[in-house]
Amino acid sequence: MGLERTKEHLKKYDAHERILLFEESLATVALAAEALGVEPDRIAKSLGFRTNEGPIIVVVSGEARIDNRKFKEQYHQKARMLSAEETAQHLKMPVGGVCPFGVPEDVPVYLDISLKKYKTVYPSCGAINSAIELTPEEIEEFSRALTWVDVTKDLL
Repeated sequence: MGLERTKEHLKKYDAHERILLFEESLATVALAAEALGVEPDRIAKSLGFRTNEGPIIVVVSGEARIDNRKFKEQYHQKARMLSAEETAQHLKMPVGGVCPFGVPEDVPVYLDISLKKYKTVYPSCGAINSAIELTPEEIEEFSRALTWVDVTKDLL
């Protein structure tokens, strides 16, 4: 569903050939980290939320958790995750394969600062068996993210 759209989108940046495909599922942070041989926090999770203006995607590091207070300060509403059905309908990707590339034009993408602590991270590419290694700067450029946000809990 989303892999072909993601490949087409990443062609604009000459990055489509960097997509990694696996036989096994990478649908969870733990599965992706194991398959890629990296620490779980380096997996870039693309989370879909329902807002008063429509769906949005917020990309966070693998072990980060949404801080409800920070989310409300940023978006002026409570954090409400999209259901699996809403994810497929609005983002055109399966849960576990959501990525910030090639999403419908009316779906804004935001990047959480939790991604900036790594030289590279691994977001999905629109399918549950896909990933790509990117720098935070590349994710920002390739996703056409609106801005960097701080909506995750500070881990001590």
